[in-house]
Amino acid sequence: MPKHACIDPKHHVHDAEGFVAAVERACHERGLRLTPIRARVLGLVAEAGQPIKAYDLLEQIRVGNDAEGAGAGAAAPPTVYRALDFLLANGFIHKLESVNAFVACHHPSTAQHSVPFLICDRCHSAVELEDLDVVAQLEQRAKSLGFQPQAQTLEVHGLCARCAD
Repeated sequence: MPKHACIDPKHHVHDAEGFVAAVERACHERGLRLTPIRARVLGLVAEAGQPIKAYDLLEQIRVGNDAEGAGAGAAAPPTVYRALDFLLANGFIHKLESVNAFVACHHPSTAQHSVPFLICDRCHSAVELEDLDVVAQLEQRAKSLGFQPQAQTLEVHGLCARCAD
């Protein structure tokens, strides 16, 4: 199996603008509509550099709207949650269930997929590992027990290499 950059813990979304542009291309190719609010939420998730919660996104959008004179009412919680739902459903972001936060997907041009995450309990970084073997083994084991998997969430908590030193 060829190595993907996602198995390298140093591989992260560093260029939020470039990431949003890649998602815009993917949306165009798939016939999806990346509305301005979806693009804004996506950009904020990518800029965060670590998992970010929905209400933190809402606050950042409200602050940005106030600075632009758009008014705080332009960003209601349902608006942000609908944008997050779209981004999740199309594989552009991942939700870390254990910390109830969101991270940008390292390869936005692919469809939604399951990946294990390593989450640091000290600095709150999250590393997306694309390991198809782990995903396949979980699915095979579940099916061997008669279980029909609908989705996978594998999150490993601990200390990253930097924090463990």
